[in-house]
Amino acid sequence: MSWVPVAMLAVPLAGAVALLMPYGRGRLLRAHALTVSGVTFALSLVAAVTYVRGGATGIGLETDLAWVPWLNLRFHLGVDGVSLPLVVLTTLLTFLCFVYLCRGGAGGTDRLPRGRPGPERARALVFTLLLLEVGMVGTFLALDLLLFFVFFEVVLVPMYFVIAIWGGRARRAAATKFILYTLLGSVVLLIGLLFVWARTGTLDMVSLAAAHGAGMSRPAQILAFVAIGVGLAVKAPMWPLHTWLPAAHTEAPTVGSVLLAGVLLKMGTYGFARIAIPILPEGAAAVAPWLGAFAVIGVIYGCLACLAQRDLKRMIAYSSIGHMGFVLLGFATLTPVGLNAALFGNIAHGLITALLFFVAGAIKERYGTADIPALGGGMLARLPHLASLLTFACFASLGLPGLAGFWGEMLALLGAFDPAPGLSRPLFLLFMVVAGVGTVLTAAYFLVMLSRVTHGRPTETVHAPLLTAAGATGTPEAGEAAQEAMVAAERVTEKVTADAEQVVEETMAGDGPPDTTERAGGSGSAGETGSGRGTGGAGSGRTRDVTAHELAAWVPLVALILLFGLWPKALLSLTDPVVHSLLGTP
Repeated sequence: MSWVPVAMLAVPLAGAVALLMPYGRGRLLRAHALTVSGVTFALSLVAAVTYVRGGATGIGLETDLAWVPWLNLRFHLGVDGVSLPLVVLTTLLTFLCFVYLCRGGAGGTDRLPRGRPGPERARALVFTLLLLEVGMVGTFLALDLLLFFVFFEVVLVPMYFVIAIWGGRARRAAATKFILYTLLGSVVLLIGLLFVWARTGTLDMVSLAAAHGAGMSRPAQILAFVAIGVGLAVKAPMWPLHTWLPAAHTEAPTVGSVLLAGVLLKMGTYGFARIAIPILPEGAAAVAPWLGAFAVIGVIYGCLACLAQRDLKRMIAYSSIGHMGFVLLGFATLTPVGLNAALFGNIAHGLITALLFFVAGAIKERYGTADIPALGGGMLARLPHLASLLTFACFASLGLPGLAGFWGEMLALLGAFDPAPGLSRPLFLLFMVVAGVGTVLTAAYFLVMLSRVTHGRPTETVHAPLLTAAGATGTPEAGEAAQEAMVAAERVTEKVTADAEQVVEETMAGDGPPDTTERAGGSGSAGETGSGRGTGGAGSGRTRDVTAHELAAWVPLVALILLFGLWPKALLSLTDPVVHSLLGTP
């Protein structure tokens, strides 16, 4: 029995429980968050080194204990080449989120919220993120179907509160839509898992995958695959089950968007590789053409939706639908090349989209908005380092050769060129062509956005509604302009009120005199509180470029995007032996 998987769950859980004790604020809370998430990340690296040095090609670092003996349920944990990269990605992104949140500054300011509803807000956010990490890591470690489902569900409640409490103006509606969609998908998933249990008599993923569907008829496999696939597709998300995603990403705070795109979406696609395809091979072969069709529709739909977006975060959210379409297309080919493409695309998308949402959050903090026309262009002249990072992330996301985003999409197209025996090659060639068009559209919407945001001459457009209202008196558009002005004025009033409350909070807490020069702009959400702190608003003339703590959170992502883009074997050498085992191919 290995202690490492248990420790990766116990450390963040213990860290969350410790926050229920009445101790420490400010620097102590920051130290607690960074230490707990850092130790968990270090444990994942220990697991990776141990697994690779051991030369294992199957399940390693196993922990198998009786959980509910009378139901033959086991607490079975372990890693292999499919799950290990996702475990490391999860712990890395969680740690980087805390690095991004917990910066030290003048007066001890940081991004952890300390305004409404009180000083316990920061503690609650750290508690929620640590609990979220337990569920995410547990999902990738679980080797029992029911244990997988338990961890799969654990993440829903913390993410709901991250969106509903620390999100944007429409956070409650977005959080409600998120929880309703994912719970509905989970019900269907549970039915499918219980159906497999009823037909096979076991919930152990390892033995079920080794049996490759033995003991289940073809119709039973198809029924189970559809039920499990629908439940996983909601989380992926696959078109047309995606409609919860744009609102959730748009309203979530920066760290919520990073973890939602970087990890939670991967839980759905991971389920296809770990459960649906190896355990139900005949069901997968029957449903694969439909899965491929929905995948390429999602690619084109996501691209066209991105071209129509005005909000930067919403555009990145729709881009995730397109990129996950490539991942699902790789799974649909049922070939080693396709599955390797999907698993590589999972990791690449997690790294790239996390960087995109980090940068988008930083832009929103500095400008007070994520509306693309309102940003006014010219960011390369005003904030050259931030604009360069945005450009790098966009080029990685559109699949530029030499960066991580290229290999997942290219291998998915290659897998569609030669699908598994029994699948229609002309149909998958059509899927390949349609997905290829999607790569062109992906480049189009990213380049259009960059031309509007980073190029041109800097212009001040944030306060345009107020100016329009002032000059629109007596015109037919006066009513609409006045309404826009009221919305803008309400945002300013909310920010002033929040800043005033925070000044009182910091003063009474004895954190030292607040630095009032660092309180321009803002949205008030976690990871965006103190929006413009030390950066200035859009028109302040003191807008600060990338800061040291932001570089600390973002440089590891840049390095990994370059590493996997230039040396894809670093990841494919882990996944390929396991993929052949899961498919039962030599």
